[in-house]
Amino acid sequence: MYVIIGWLLDRFFGDPANLPHPIVWFGKAIAALEKRFNCGTGRRVKGALVAIALVALVFGASWLLIHYAFRFSYGLGLALSIIGVFFCLAGKTLSDEVRMVFEAVDESLEKGRTQVGRIVGRDTSELSAQEIRTAALETLAENLSDGVVAPLFWCALLGVPGMLAYKMVNTLDSMIGYRNERYREFGCFAARLDDVANWIPARITALLMALVAPKRDSQGRKTRSFGELLRFIRRYGSQHLSPNSGYPEAALAGILDCRFGGPHNYFGEEVYKPYIGENHKDFTTADMETALQVNLQVELISVLLVAFFIMF
Repeated sequence: MYVIIGWLLDRFFGDPANLPHPIVWFGKAIAALEKRFNCGTGRRVKGALVAIALVALVFGASWLLIHYAFRFSYGLGLALSIIGVFFCLAGKTLSDEVRMVFEAVDESLEKGRTQVGRIVGRDTSELSAQEIRTAALETLAENLSDGVVAPLFWCALLGVPGMLAYKMVNTLDSMIGYRNERYREFGCFAARLDDVANWIPARITALLMALVAPKRDSQGRKTRSFGELLRFIRRYGSQHLSPNSGYPEAALAGILDCRFGGPHNYFGEEVYKPYIGENHKDFTTADMETALQVNLQVELISVLLVAFFIMF
């Protein structure tokens, strides 16, 4: 029950801007330790030890807190579990951000670039309107796995402490898991740990996206069947620098009959991502609405499956 309530709180409120957020604390801890240890020799080992220590600390501390909260009062333990789920899910906030990207780029290119810069890690200063919309949809698909399905998956296996530990893994990857000069060695272990943590959830996400895909597009044309989408995902899911991100992106590309990927600018370095899909099309608001509807349905199925699994 706490999973459903926590998800409903996320759907209604999103990330609370005026409340202290555990992910912010995670980020501050990572930044402080990176500044202290990402220097000199042995950076790869030091980075691995920092990642292991932080993940273990988050899991151990949250397990103890929730365990003793339940021993003191069932209501207190339940409340902490609900709050943990609420803080670990990020579906509503990113959906809202993607909608705002499409609205902003319709107003002006500069507003669109600024808005999409809030949710992507690449340089957005020279993106075209089409590239802005593409970046937003790619991020939406990836976040469905990272921000919803994967936390719920680890909650099903290890409870709320596992969910929080996963969020630390994901935060480590988002901050130090880059293949540039500064982070290549120090963040190597964090990046690989994130790959392992997301391997199964990314593929579950793609499967669920194919399952809930609309039968017809916004113009009434028949879309790919479930079997066709699975073949599309199998073909393009591995066409990504990440061993996981390509699967939900391939699912969305198959649903929208579009193409993701291509060159991206990260911290002044151009990174080429293989294309996922073949149909180069201009995205519309209708495409965005379809993607958001798919996300919401996948979230709902995931929450119900995990709640059922925990109960029985």
